[in-house]
Amino acid sequence: MRFIKIYSFLLLLIASFIQAQEHPNLILTKKGVQEIRQQLGKVPLFDASLADIKAEVDAEILKPIIVPIPKDMAGGFTHEQHKKNYLILQKAGVLYQILNEEKYAIYVRDVLLAYARMYPTLPIHPQERSYSRGKLFWQCLNDANWLVYVSQAYDCVYDFLSKKERNLLEKELFKPFAKFLSVESPQFFNRIHNHSTWGNVAVGMIGLVMNDKTYIDYGLNGLKEDGIAPDARDNDGGLIKKPGQKTGYLANLDDPFSPDGYYTEGPYYQRYAMYPFMIFAEALHNTKPEMKIFDYKNGVLLKSVYALLNLTNSEGEFFPLNDGQKGMSYYSRELVSAVNIAYYFGNQDPSLLSIAKKQDRVSLDNAGLQVAMAIRDAKEKPFVKKSLLLTDGSDGKQGSVGIIRSKKDNNEFTLVMKNTSQGLSHGHYDKMSYSFYNNANEILQDYGLARFVNIEQKNGGGYLKENKTFAKQTIAHNTLVQDEVSHFGGDFETGSKYFSELIYVDYSNPDFQIISAKEVNAYPNTEFQRTMIVLNVPSFENPILLDVLDVKSNAKHQYDLPYYYNGQILSTSFKYDSARSVEPLGTKNGYQHLWREATGLAKADNIQLTWMHNNQFHSLTAVTSTDDEIILARIGANDPEFNLRKDPTLIIRKKDTHNTTYISTTETHGSYSYVTESAKNAYSSIKKIEEIYNDTTYIGIKITDKSDKSTVLLFTKNNDTTKEHQLTIDKAVYKWTGNSIIKY
Repeated sequence: MRFIKIYSFLLLLIASFIQAQEHPNLILTKKGVQEIRQQLGKVPLFDASLADIKAEVDAEILKPIIVPIPKDMAGGFTHEQHKKNYLILQKAGVLYQILNEEKYAIYVRDVLLAYARMYPTLPIHPQERSYSRGKLFWQCLNDANWLVYVSQAYDCVYDFLSKKERNLLEKELFKPFAKFLSVESPQFFNRIHNHSTWGNVAVGMIGLVMNDKTYIDYGLNGLKEDGIAPDARDNDGGLIKKPGQKTGYLANLDDPFSPDGYYTEGPYYQRYAMYPFMIFAEALHNTKPEMKIFDYKNGVLLKSVYALLNLTNSEGEFFPLNDGQKGMSYYSRELVSAVNIAYYFGNQDPSLLSIAKKQDRVSLDNAGLQVAMAIRDAKEKPFVKKSLLLTDGSDGKQGSVGIIRSKKDNNEFTLVMKNTSQGLSHGHYDKMSYSFYNNANEILQDYGLARFVNIEQKNGGGYLKENKTFAKQTIAHNTLVQDEVSHFGGDFETGSKYFSELIYVDYSNPDFQIISAKEVNAYPNTEFQRTMIVLNVPSFENPILLDVLDVKSNAKHQYDLPYYYNGQILSTSFKYDSARSVEPLGTKNGYQHLWREATGLAKADNIQLTWMHNNQFHSLTAVTSTDDEIILARIGANDPEFNLRKDPTLIIRKKDTHNTTYISTTETHGSYSYVTESAKNAYSSIKKIEEIYNDTTYIGIKITDKSDKSTVLLFTKNNDTTKEHQLTIDKAVYKWTGNSIIKY
């Protein structure tokens, strides 16, 4: 019996050894390749994706191999050539496995050998912009991108190469590359950040291919010793590493992701990091199934795909929270693979198939094959984006993002309210800011980032200085600014300590959806609570947004609340003086980048602004005091290189004030036809907004339309979901249970 046990144990060891040495074993497996080959010509979407990639690679391998000496920033020739090389190498490796045509393996071999000849001669990249300069690229981040993709190519051609060729590649290229990214660049590798995620995955994946336990461990758990200075920072001013902070791939799953799958840096960088997160998970599933990586932290990787898909507008474009480039969407290559992997390794949710069908391509692996087969078999169901709350922080207790979606006649309106933590070094100083959409059109916008990604003429494709001096500043967002100073004084360390508190959220009534949050740390001795409601009032053409910002302070201040609209002003209810020569609105904290174009006084208890954008009319109506200053401003001052968009804003300024309440509605109405030259419903439906009650516990708002129909809304400042309330206002008695009530 003992002999049988020992013999069985040895067989398991041998089987484990054989499995560990089998190639491919990352994204493709031998078994998986056979399944793919059996289905060729039978699965239209997979076949089309394969044909597209084959045509691309076939055209490329006819050209001379170009492995240039690195010298350029992003967007420059050497940068773009090395980027093209790693993308083509990965695709060529996959084509070799699927089509079994040696020309692809030969191409991969020859390019890798060219890199192996060059790499030992390379110094640090000559561009000095980055806190972690690479060798092939100006920053280690892009070097890590290269290795993530090329690891897959090497895995695919591993058995095609001779032992001598493998030894040469590992000695001259892959091991030095992995060492450089990890041991020699700890400030890049050993932190919680999307940069480190790429680095961890790059080192871990090449470690899996080489069966090098040291680099696999580095990838999963980071470096045990790194020598990083306690005050070391990156180019965005972010702290490299907190004392006692865990590192590695697993730590980057634990810390930046909330239990809901929200990534604290925001959706733009979550999208970017999804490729290494999901690809490494797939590789770990294939090589180390005992880890059960897709179950890690209660399945946070799979949840993160759903969170990211929900952080998009009706066209699939990500909301530009924190540093985010507008226009990035779930059609990106990162999301193609993420959706495929989430479907295959999740519960085969048919709603994901509808996203994959829109993407119109799949990854060339078993996940992509299964998605394409399910689409062929018409298994997809609609992916329905609903109102939801996504928590922030590793424990889900460091703020949140509230999304309210309201539809009327297939016309979707979406509120995005940002009540999160700082968001690491890509975060903005914009507590409780918001943006508002009609389908994919921005009614009130978030500026996003100040950068032209991979456009060489604009700072080599990197971040522009205006990202710090404007885009991150509070005045660049639709939220409260006190005394022309950004939240937390624009100090990263201070901002990183705090997050806005969710008071309550209620999406149960589709015609009355409400979210309320409070901020008590952005300014000393000042707190403000923002309650936002999306209403579907019968007498209005579309859902309207009600915004109530209640400010309390123990001293007098100047308060500014900007509204960044898009489009052409049609009319205002207030008079203003247009500047003959424009001057900046201020000297610092983002104000230096705003032109003061016109100024007026409210001189009424309401003001109204109507503008047109994309053939639609929009109106902002706000409660005001007669001496409130109304500023019409435009981005672009002190911008000699024209790095900023020239977008307009309306700012309501309240001076010398302790406590105040900003109340406004935003409505979309009517349309304009350039063909018939006719305007329909070009005027606001709102006659007046009134604050009818405000004490330490309740706020009451009355909205009267132009037919004199009134809507009264009452809501609490605390979370009282079960408490019975009663108020008497102008002899009318209101009784309700819960946080809010609406009376038409």
